[in-house]
Amino acid sequence: MNYEQIWKEWSDSTQFSGVFSVGDKNNTVFEKCVGLRNKSENLPNNRDTAFGIASGTKLFTGLAVCKLIDEGKLSIHARICDILPYSLGQIDKNVTVFHLLTHTSGVGDYIDEDSENCEEQLQALYDKYPVQLWTRLEYYLQMITPLPPKFKPSERYGYSNSGFILLGLVIEAVSGISYQQYVYEVIISPCKLKHTGFYRADSLPANVALGYMEDGDGWNTNIFSLPILGGSDGGLYTCADDLDKLWRAVFKGTIFSENMLAEFIKKQSEISEIESYGFGVYRHEVEDKIFYYAVGGDAGVDFFTAYSPEQQIVFSALGNTSVNTYPLMEKVFAVL
Repeated sequence: MNYEQIWKEWSDSTQFSGVFSVGDKNNTVFEKCVGLRNKSENLPNNRDTAFGIASGTKLFTGLAVCKLIDEGKLSIHARICDILPYSLGQIDKNVTVFHLLTHTSGVGDYIDEDSENCEEQLQALYDKYPVQLWTRLEYYLQMITPLPPKFKPSERYGYSNSGFILLGLVIEAVSGISYQQYVYEVIISPCKLKHTGFYRADSLPANVALGYMEDGDGWNTNIFSLPILGGSDGGLYTCADDLDKLWRAVFKGTIFSENMLAEFIKKQSEISEIESYGFGVYRHEVEDKIFYYAVGGDAGVDFFTAYSPEQQIVFSALGNTSVNTYPLMEKVFAVL
């Protein structure tokens, strides 16, 4: 497989800042580490650099929920109004864990990515709710519960950030600990992910990429454009090597049982002819080829990670600017 050619044919390869890595079951077969994790200190990105992955975090949330289900601590068909100790406002009382996990809840979205002026709405939200206050999932409820439903539960697929915030609150209610701590205990630690965590933007550890946004005067970091601490819908940091470990651990049974794995990767909601969604993971299926993947994008962040069980290949791109890596993922899908 000529990954060098795939890389060169990607139109944004010369503008990309981050890491693109491909690995089989034995080792890394191709890797590009380009750009800087810290522009002012001229520090380069490398394989162990941790990047923000935005909505790629939903993969971890899906795994965490499935862990609770697998242990018999949570029912997939439980209504969230029977689990959460909060007033849920306009959220439909029939919304279940299943609906949230498959983006079929219809819950009003505090970040409505279907809206044409999503970025303007998000900036208005940050102006009203300063990002340094976004440290607990409960804080998000005031942005979610007043919103009317977008559609009835089970009516259709509709991507929802609010839905995954609510899943994080479900995890906290059932486990008795914070969402971030639960993810650490059941995913990060057992899978031996050494450079993965929910890091505060104002106290990042060593070898973490700053996210950069370009304006007319140069580059600014994204510290004022994202919640200061990641939650269950986005904001985790991780690296290429840890993503390789994660996919292999999931399919090896490190996190939950074989039966739960089958449900996790099964088509649960349909997006298009070739795209569907499982329990927190996307599915790309063409004829007899299937890939599982997660994606994320935000101010100064762009990300994908994908796995082919048949070929046991993991390929990931982690970027610290807003260069769109989705076309690169599609190129690899097409070739594999």
